[in-house]
Amino acid sequence: MEKVKTGIFGLNPLLDGGFNKNSVTVVVGAPGAGKTTFVNQFLRKGLEEGQEAIYISLEENKDQIVAECKEMGWDDVDEYFELGLLVLLEAGGIEFSKFIKEDFPSFVNEWKGSEARIVIDPLTPIIWAEDNKYEQRSLISSLFKEAKKIGTVVATLEEHGVQGYMGGEEVVTPMYLADCVIHLKIVEPFGRMLSIRKCRSSWHSEEEHPFKIIRGPGLIVHRKPIFKSIKTIPADLKARIEGILPAVSEKDRRHIESVLEHISEEDMGEIEPKELVDYIMEEYGVKSAKPHEQSNQALKGRKKDSEQG
Repeated sequence: MEKVKTGIFGLNPLLDGGFNKNSVTVVVGAPGAGKTTFVNQFLRKGLEEGQEAIYISLEENKDQIVAECKEMGWDDVDEYFELGLLVLLEAGGIEFSKFIKEDFPSFVNEWKGSEARIVIDPLTPIIWAEDNKYEQRSLISSLFKEAKKIGTVVATLEEHGVQGYMGGEEVVTPMYLADCVIHLKIVEPFGRMLSIRKCRSSWHSEEEHPFKIIRGPGLIVHRKPIFKSIKTIPADLKARIEGILPAVSEKDRRHIESVLEHISEEDMGEIEPKELVDYIMEEYGVKSAKPHEQSNQALKGRKKDSEQG
């Protein structure tokens, strides 16, 4: 099964490498759980890798979406919109039945087979706007089916009532129709927790995993047992990773530096600084070097730069 990287640091190994290509993942959570941050990271990862991205918004407008991205450290999101690599479909305030049955299929015909990344944020208004359960299922099924013709899809779904119940009317149908379901919740006293409820045709973790949301890297899944030692990421994190950067491409180096730019003073909670570095390197396909290896790599990188200069 071909995989698509999620863009979430620490998550890919829990899904046996990432999302299944051309699948639909539904991210369920209460307001403020981190759903929008999740999908924005998914889109950003695709754009970094040269894929196109489509944001189908059923509530917010472009200004709100851009503001949320920048709040989490995605500072160059405007550039992707301007270049036409990130496309926004605003469907809020229109008749969802017409959009799904008429407008969206026409859009899909132009983008079919592009292997873009698609976000639908959120699905909830479709459910609220249609009382008939059969029509709800038909609309959501059609939306998923059409979107998968373009590429890999991640949709958000609001959870109301008791967190973790997952049996409310607003979540049952989308969860059933989705290929993969990820649940985000806040659990006292441990904080935020992520679990993978299902993932068709793929192994996945069956445990609950704590996660943090930090400006810069965004949502980070902690794959180690919960403990209460609270640490702050040291200001010299960039120096620790400097020796590894010469091993990646110039484009990936800029992306990594952008991620690290915002987190030198952030509270990392139960996540160790070295763990975050390992996750970043894992995401970009680089093994963390030992201290003496980092020094050698840094010297080689500077020598290479001077020769090119």
